[in-house]
Amino acid sequence: MFKDLLKASRSIRRFYEEDDIPEEMLRDWVDNVRYTPSTANGQSLKFKICTSEEERELIFPCLKWAGALPDWDGPEPGEYPSAYVLIFDDLSLGKNRPIDVGICAQTIMLSAAEAGYGGCILGSVDRAKVMAGLGIDTEKYALANVLALGRPKETVMLVPVKEDGDIKYYRDKDGIHYVPKRGLEEILL
Repeated sequence: MFKDLLKASRSIRRFYEEDDIPEEMLRDWVDNVRYTPSTANGQSLKFKICTSEEERELIFPCLKWAGALPDWDGPEPGEYPSAYVLIFDDLSLGKNRPIDVGICAQTIMLSAAEAGYGGCILGSVDRAKVMAGLGIDTEKYALANVLALGRPKETVMLVPVKEDGDIKYYRDKDGIHYVPKRGLEEILL
């Protein structure tokens, strides 16, 4: 069952924009991270849930969506995320906690997948513009990642890595998104 959840939790980049995620559900997903491990038990991360149209319009143009798809500029109108969760380092409690950020981001993504939603963890972000637009104090917080969330509007398929070893994800003519994965024997030493 857990492996099925992992397989379902893919990077989703196109959404049914009009399908809102209930605020209480988003809060519950963030609440789940309170139970995850944290470096030195510092619990130094903070989260901002952004669902308003104004917040979403501010955040969307600050994101870069798919480095391996250079001819694709990101979701079209109507395919935008219906919510974002922003992950911040609380600089008074710790900074540069990438392991904690990864654990928390994955926890939220798994929570979303379990509920039938999807998302994308975005690190290519115009942080200064997002922080200024949301009025977040850069002396107190550093934006680590943005999680784009919504009801998936695309099909993502896991496939074996090709013989040439190419691991770049790609789309076919029908827009199906393929993600090559290495086999177990290839990753075991």
